[in-house]
Amino acid sequence: MGKEVHNIHRDLIDRCLVGDTYAYRQLYMAYKNAMFNTCIRIVKDFNDAEDILQDSFVSAFKNISSYKGDATFGAWLKRIVINKSINFLNKNKIDFVEIGDNVEASEEHTIEPDQLTIDRVKAAIEQLPTGYRSVLSLYLFEGYDHSEIASILSISESASKSQYSRAKSKVREILSLKDER
Repeated sequence: MGKEVHNIHRDLIDRCLVGDTYAYRQLYMAYKNAMFNTCIRIVKDFNDAEDILQDSFVSAFKNISSYKGDATFGAWLKRIVINKSINFLNKNKIDFVEIGDNVEASEEHTIEPDQLTIDRVKAAIEQLPTGYRSVLSLYLFEGYDHSEIASILSISESASKSQYSRAKSKVREILSLKDER
């Protein structure tokens, strides 16, 4: 076992271990919004994200005795959420395209920074094909590197890099097309 991490919810976890349903609810309330955001970034669909979120919490609570404290509870739960989200995508046959190591960005699209808003960027990301969006979300928002993404998604590291590069290009393209309208 690795070094134990200080966990602000240790008392709730201990109470969950003895079946305290109020403690389960408190943990759920503490993490549901952040974990839902992780789900929705990966699977895009609100209803699917809600289902994955519930399944993730059920799995986490069912297996809470396997939480060893070598990471924060939030990090442990997030890994469950990401795995459930990726399993959902894999079950629905999301294709990742191998294009090799020499990834060239398509023509550059110039976007003025003052024209960007969080909502516009979010909307552009939501328009990405699922494979692109998954890699982009795992890399930018969840903080995984390409070797970790490759392992999570069962793709090569070069496929992860190429999906990420193409996702960035596609977001730029979507944002610049909106400017032209």
